[in-house]
Amino acid sequence: MKLYDFGPATNAQRVQVFLKEKGIEVPTEQLNVRDDDQFEEPFNSMNPFHCVPFLELGDGTVIAESISICRYLEEKYPDPVLFGRTAKERATIDMWLRRFELDGFIPMLHAVRNHLPLFKGRVVPGTRNQLPQIPQLVDRGKEMMDIFLERVEPHMAKNEFVAGIEFSVADITAYFTVRTTGALEIDISNSYPAVCAWMERMSARAAFQL
Repeated sequence: MKLYDFGPATNAQRVQVFLKEKGIEVPTEQLNVRDDDQFEEPFNSMNPFHCVPFLELGDGTVIAESISICRYLEEKYPDPVLFGRTAKERATIDMWLRRFELDGFIPMLHAVRNHLPLFKGRVVPGTRNQLPQIPQLVDRGKEMMDIFLERVEPHMAKNEFVAGIEFSVADITAYFTVRTTGALEIDISNSYPAVCAWMERMSARAAFQL
């Protein structure tokens, strides 16, 4: 088993935190996606979507997408449990994973990629093309994140962790979703104190010291 990674990438960091919380060590090769390593062979054939991270299994199977990698590792290394023990816990964690990814992470991903000069010519993850950056998507992403955090704030005011009383993979996804606000210089400290307090608790965990 081998993980292909790019340290600064947000989705790669999601898997790295998951591995550290699990106490798992996986052989890792760094691909510099800024220099287009992912378009070279054998990486192009291994993962034609050209994004990191991706995990190569011993039989040659390649699993891409950070949450899919985490699900595989959860099945292979079940302790400590990060995807829930019961049907109720697993469904609750999955619910919050979807909420943070669909309503928070994806809008902010497009906002960041349409804002930073670094992503000119690569606004769609894993591609190189001439699609222009669209400033309106930056504004819309900020607005959508604000709406999302307004919904999350009351929940976090009553819960120590995203999916309840225990740390889970939902906290990892949520942390990196909220962290994207920094890339657009969005100050959430006054508007969302419960979310910020939770972010501080997550930042203090050893696994988040990347």
